[in-house]
Amino acid sequence: MHFRPLHDRVVVRRIDADQKTSGGIIIPDTVQEKPQEGEVLAVGPGARNERGELVPTELKAGDRVLFGKWSGTEVKIDGQDLLILKESDVMGVVEHAHTLKRAA
Repeated sequence: MHFRPLHDRVVVRRIDADQKTSGGIIIPDTVQEKPQEGEVLAVGPGARNERGELVPTELKAGDRVLFGKWSGTEVKIDGQDLLILKESDVMGVVEHAHTLKRAA
């Protein structure tokens, strides 16, 4: 099944957190917090402004994002646990060090 979000919604798959602390202690699943980082799988076309013009979403599939702990709606699609959020619930895009340019 293919799922296409509407308006300014995005579909995100949570990125699993580390199962072990830096000191080597294994954290059981029952006490782990849900990760607040995920990968964008699909995005809607955008929201409409007051004049009815389409404002496209800034996110794209493949972006790695941070979102609020209680944001979005959890759904299961094709056996995958996914999260559907509004673009405004996303706090930012995580960029890797090799993609960042150093300011001179």
